[in-house]
Amino acid sequence: MLIYGFREYGDATVQEYIEAPDPVPGPGQLMVELTAAGVNPADIKVRSGLRSGAVPVSFPMAMGREAAGIVRSVGPGAGFGAGVRVFGQVAAGTGALAERVVLDAASTAAVPDGLEDARAACIPISIGTAHDALDQLGLGDGETLLVTGAGGGVGTAACQLARLRGLQVIGLASAAKADVVTALGAIHVASGDGWAGRARAAAPGGIAGVIDLVGGEVLVDAAALLSDGSRVISAAAPAEATALGGSGVHRRRTGEVFGHLARLIASGDLSPLISARYPFEQAARAVAVVESGHTLGKVVVVR
Repeated sequence: MLIYGFREYGDATVQEYIEAPDPVPGPGQLMVELTAAGVNPADIKVRSGLRSGAVPVSFPMAMGREAAGIVRSVGPGAGFGAGVRVFGQVAAGTGALAERVVLDAASTAAVPDGLEDARAACIPISIGTAHDALDQLGLGDGETLLVTGAGGGVGTAACQLARLRGLQVIGLASAAKADVVTALGAIHVASGDGWAGRARAAAPGGIAGVIDLVGGEVLVDAAALLSDGSRVISAAAPAEATALGGSGVHRRRTGEVFGHLARLIASGDLSPLISARYPFEQAARAVAVVESGHTLGKVVVVR
């Protein structure tokens, strides 16, 4: 089979199409024929070696961590039948940008009727991260949440899910993404110099919690807006957030959570923002768009 991945850690020049053996699912795993895969900033960090201590890699490694597809074979105890449309997180040591993908059955759910695979493939990493971060914060109805990097895949999901929970949302994003953030039900605050003052003015009752998707000085300034430092959760810089009294996102990655989010999308209550779709043959373009750092919503590779 053909994968789009890397034989060694490095920059974009190590990416290539590689012929690899068809995968065989082990216990608790299933092999699917790929129909769609989400591309995320974390995929770049894996390829670059920045996640070598956290994400198992077996060279040659396909890029990507989330996928949808049609079940073709299952390992013992997988619990899914052949021919079923599913989506989920890839098994440890494997990737998603491949003609055939191995998923972890415990982190897989069936695609509901009426939901296209490209949208389901957005759930495991970005939408799931937003969901788990909100659960972790535990904000109450009417409280104000600040989302930094609100125009990206996790950010656009966090804004929508927070509004579904009755939260007021302030979305920090570039001026070019203002209309998108506003359409999600959030108050847009333009990023750049002086953004913290603008965010404070947009929340006269105070900001109760932060979901940070940027890190660095933005994270530091965001944490300073809170009276309770434990209420800052960072997907971008968990170590920095911990040093400030907050934490990273405690991911659950269960089929139950993924199924719940899929049903929200199928019912129209939640809508993944897909800004670009590329065929598998143009996976390099999809990765390059995400690596540029200015992605609006999600980028998806489809077959």
